[in-house]
Amino acid sequence: MNFTPTELGASIIFAIAVLHTFCTSYFEALAKKSPRHAGLWHLLGEIEIVFGFWAAILVIFISLNEDLETAKTFLNTRNFTEPLFVFAIMIVAGSKPILFFAEQLLQTLGLGTRLLLRTRSAPVLYFLTLGITPLMGSLITEPAAMTLAAFLLRDLVYRHQCSKALLFGTLGVLFVNISIGGTLTNFAAPPVLMVATTWDWSSAFMFKNFGMESCVAIFINALGATLLFHRQLVEPNTTKKETNIPVAVICVHLLFLLGVVVFAHDPIIFMWILLFFIGYTIAYPKHQSPLILKEALLVGFFLGGLVVLGALQGWWLQPILEMMSPTAVFYGSLALTALTDNAALTYLGSLVTGTSPEFKLALVSGAVAGGGLTVIANAPNPAGIAILRKHFPNGAVSALYLLIAALPPTFVAILAYRLL
Repeated sequence: MNFTPTELGASIIFAIAVLHTFCTSYFEALAKKSPRHAGLWHLLGEIEIVFGFWAAILVIFISLNEDLETAKTFLNTRNFTEPLFVFAIMIVAGSKPILFFAEQLLQTLGLGTRLLLRTRSAPVLYFLTLGITPLMGSLITEPAAMTLAAFLLRDLVYRHQCSKALLFGTLGVLFVNISIGGTLTNFAAPPVLMVATTWDWSSAFMFKNFGMESCVAIFINALGATLLFHRQLVEPNTTKKETNIPVAVICVHLLFLLGVVVFAHDPIIFMWILLFFIGYTIAYPKHQSPLILKEALLVGFFLGGLVVLGALQGWWLQPILEMMSPTAVFYGSLALTALTDNAALTYLGSLVTGTSPEFKLALVSGAVAGGGLTVIANAPNPAGIAILRKHFPNGAVSALYLLIAALPPTFVAILAYRLL
């Protein structure tokens, strides 16, 4: 296994960054105990800051170990399309008309279900949010689906008094379902997108090989969470003033969303669409709410740092993948996904030559099955954290509790992909 001093240093910094994600709640608690330096501890307790912070340390390390020009060249050759896209899609998908449209759609679906089952509306909406919204990710992309689901769950669950089990159990199911929910097409899930062109995987191929398995796992996870937590769910407030947003405004927002999705691989175009969208919301503010610019920027910063840190991990990741059988690569990629972004993992796997179709399917299915285990496992996860984090104790999401909560739905995904 050959490596340079820079690659070794980058892997050590990456390991520290991963460890840091498990310590954010500690830094938040430290901020309360040490008010003198509370600002610094709050900064280190922001999970979205972690990888951007350590990416800066890596750039400084490269500058000192080699030279500044090498560090600049390294940064300039990174592809930051995915962080920019997540930034743009979060802002558009998190706008008031889009959320209103998604909420009305789920309520319409939930009304018939509720009347048929003669049950309360809260469990039905909870099930649909965890079951239908992730599948929408195959059309509007996973980051957009994560943004919608997180906002809907914020109003349905997180704004109320919640037990720790409900807080983390819901988040674990959401992360796993979003990760596997984008596998019905070849453009919506980042780990699929990384290999679709290289391996010539069409949307028809994805639906044939992942469609039924993903749908079964998603609905089992959503149903299991609903049965487990239905007594804790609070009924929506039906006495609040009804919001009415004109159909024309909703259609304009949907067109902006469609534009960002269609041009997801062209950052100049989708960023232009985003700027146009921001201008539109300023020109017609009546049916708008404040855009989630801060949350989207933090998520983009997190993913940008992950791009920088992940670029130098191939020296140890790729040899590990090369020596694995299809069965081993499924469980290996599932475990490695918890330590590195699943899109980066599948990209490295696509560089391995002479692999069988079974190897390719095992690599991707393992990567998406493990996409809910940690914040860094799947690109949309930081978006969910940014929206829901303030509702957790000390405003920080414990990486350990998230891992524990994500294990049961991950196990369901494993069974679906291995047995069906």
